[in-house]
Amino acid sequence: MANKLKSKKKPIPEPVDLRPEKEEKVEVKSLVKDERTHKIIGAVLLLLSVFLFIAFTSYLFTWKEDQDKVFRGGSDFLFGDDIRVANLLGRLGAWASHFFFYKAFGLASYFVCSLFFVSGANLLFGKKLFRLARNVRYVLIGLLYFSVAFAFFASASTFPWGGAVGTMISNWMESFLGTVGTGAILLVGGLAYFIWRFNPVFTVPKMPSLPVKKSQPEVQPLASEEEVGKNEDEPSPKLFIEDKAKKNGLKKESGIVVIPPPQPIDEFPLEVIEREEVNREEEEIPFEPEPSLPPEQPERLTHVEMPPPPVKPVIVSAPVNDLELEIKPAAPEKEEEDEGSENKTEELAPYEPTLDLRDYKYPGMDLLETHGSEKIVQDPAELEANKNQIINTLKNYDILIQKISATVGPTVTLYEIVPAAGVRISRIKNLEDDIALSLAALGIRIIAPIPGKGTIGIEVPNVKKTVVSMKTLLSSDKFQHNNYSLPIAVGKKIDNENFIVDLAAMPHLLMAGATGQGKSVGLNAILVSLLYKKHPSQLKFVLVDPKKVELSLYRTIERHFLAKLPGEEEAIITDTKKVINTLNALCIEMDNRYDLLKEAGTRNIKEYNEKFVKRRLNPQKGHQYLPFIVLVIDEFADLIMTAGKEVEMPIARLAQLARAVGIHLIIATQRPSVNIITGTIKANFPARIAFKVSSKIDSRTILDAGGAEQLIGKGDMLISYNGELTRLQCAFVDTPEVEDVTAFIGEQRGYPQAFLLPEYVDEKDMEGKDFDLNDKDPLFEEAARLIVQNQVGSTSLLQRRMKLGYNRAGRLMDQLEGAGVVGPNLGSKAREVIIKTEVELEELLSRIV
Repeated sequence: MANKLKSKKKPIPEPVDLRPEKEEKVEVKSLVKDERTHKIIGAVLLLLSVFLFIAFTSYLFTWKEDQDKVFRGGSDFLFGDDIRVANLLGRLGAWASHFFFYKAFGLASYFVCSLFFVSGANLLFGKKLFRLARNVRYVLIGLLYFSVAFAFFASASTFPWGGAVGTMISNWMESFLGTVGTGAILLVGGLAYFIWRFNPVFTVPKMPSLPVKKSQPEVQPLASEEEVGKNEDEPSPKLFIEDKAKKNGLKKESGIVVIPPPQPIDEFPLEVIEREEVNREEEEIPFEPEPSLPPEQPERLTHVEMPPPPVKPVIVSAPVNDLELEIKPAAPEKEEEDEGSENKTEELAPYEPTLDLRDYKYPGMDLLETHGSEKIVQDPAELEANKNQIINTLKNYDILIQKISATVGPTVTLYEIVPAAGVRISRIKNLEDDIALSLAALGIRIIAPIPGKGTIGIEVPNVKKTVVSMKTLLSSDKFQHNNYSLPIAVGKKIDNENFIVDLAAMPHLLMAGATGQGKSVGLNAILVSLLYKKHPSQLKFVLVDPKKVELSLYRTIERHFLAKLPGEEEAIITDTKKVINTLNALCIEMDNRYDLLKEAGTRNIKEYNEKFVKRRLNPQKGHQYLPFIVLVIDEFADLIMTAGKEVEMPIARLAQLARAVGIHLIIATQRPSVNIITGTIKANFPARIAFKVSSKIDSRTILDAGGAEQLIGKGDMLISYNGELTRLQCAFVDTPEVEDVTAFIGEQRGYPQAFLLPEYVDEKDMEGKDFDLNDKDPLFEEAARLIVQNQVGSTSLLQRRMKLGYNRAGRLMDQLEGAGVVGPNLGSKAREVIIKTEVELEELLSRIV
């Protein structure tokens, strides 16, 4: 024991520092950056703006009484107690008003109030409610102009309309330009300020135009030999073809094509095709021509009688083969079967889902900026030079053409050429690199041939590229007036036509491209176009952002448009484990919606919602209005690398089945390889967007065709939709614009929380856990009351009414069985409910607690 005691050493106490602590220094930088400092300064500026506004307004009525006191008082005016003024804000208000009105800018001093108000509001609320730089420009220019204008036009008045500054500048201008010149300059300046500030639209009334005779087309169709014989005076079409062949070197003699010597380039005029969106939309209106009558035998036509449709069929007879065509009217719809349901619904008005947020206002176009000019800039010299280079390059390889035309787009120009007879398309296709070398262009894409046309297209990038503004697309008639379920504005075609499609008809979208080529801008364009068109009750987003920064802008609209799992804090999913649970929860939501469609007897979400709006479905049976759900995954490759099959399988299920129940997918990735975009995924994504990629293999992986490697970047893209490959320039929407739109929506009244998806619990997490009444589910009592009230022991009832996953609903049912609420499992049948009344249930719950 003694040795043990000796071996134990006492711990040495650590030295205690008795020096006085240094006082913490207050840094000026941290004080300036402090949010509280900004709010205090903002409140002071707001108070100052209100103070000046009241003082200025009072000065308009009390300036005669207070002016002599301000002149005589000096410094004693502010601090003397024997001076009484009529201004509402006392001596300080009278002195400040006199300084700004009399010694400074006159009535234009009200601009100072607006400047203080804008600055104070931005600082106090910590948001860019007003654009400070733009308002400062308006205030400074307006302050100077209106003070001079008021001083000039009200020079005879005793009131200081323009102040000392305005009077001084007005007198100098009058002595330099004269009275008439100064007045003209001020009037023009006022109009310029008004245009600069408000940008009005001036329209000139169109004069009624006289009817103009339509001119004959340049190229007439070939006539038959009989018609040629009839019109002997007119030149024969064959001669016309021979003359044209002689010009283009296509005259055949003895079956041999004679190639003339090189011709001057000026004989190929360049036809520039200009297309406007309005004309294109007018052409899309379906036109049904009236049935024409045979002109040969008009005397044999019989009279057509049209009796009322419900009484007799309409018989139209014609002498063609002596047959009669009987057209029977459609049978009237049977309304007797639904008489009972109609009588019930007549008493109630149709259900309107938007009434949940009846005060919701859609974002306005003023939140978006106009980037660049809306009109495409055409350089005739550039078009002519490119035309000459294309013709010379083809001539060098003995390829003759008959015609060439150009369609100028925002970023590329499409040159359409008609090759001479006997020229193989493959020869022109193989000259893609040679044409690119001769034009010294970034990327040349040859379309041989153009689908639906007898021409070959050569796409050449423009030297001056035009930015396609998102504001232009969203304000177009094609976007404002359409009946699409989920309209998205993607961009503009080469012919300047707006490309606006329905996401519900796609029904899923796959986006891929190299880094920095416009994928994030394309996603923002799609999301912003949906926000501008849909109400929060009609659309929900499930946003998956492994990069954690791209989709964070939409955090402010969580209570309006976002959906999440129950119990989650963030609606934008960044964790891979939560992504797996969310995708499986979407699969459960899909299955629940299919159950609802089955009970309602409908095939898709559109028919189901129409039936629910007409109040033909009972909400007490679990029916509800179903909003569209759009799943957006920003970087799909990261999920595949980290989770693999756990992510791919639910996405494949959603892509195969979810379109009928209103769940649509938008997946973007920067790695278009076959192990990321697998065959299972590609088979269910018929609509695909490809931005610029690095190789032809990546282009074939995305589009099953080449061409994406020839794009020029910065929003230039190819979209495969409805079996067609179209080149577009993606609409540009900047990050501040997205922030303004989301801030406008987020400031409005929303739902209490985000849209909740069904809960999903991984089976691996629940392995080995026994059900214990002491560790019962938090929703045990609510589930027990729901089962007793409906007297149906069904797991699917818990899933639909409580929005639970299958696993949790099954655990709840097992706990209810252990508590004696329901009986044992009967296979496909519902369990027996042992507790019949709510009173018995309350006694049972009190004993369990």
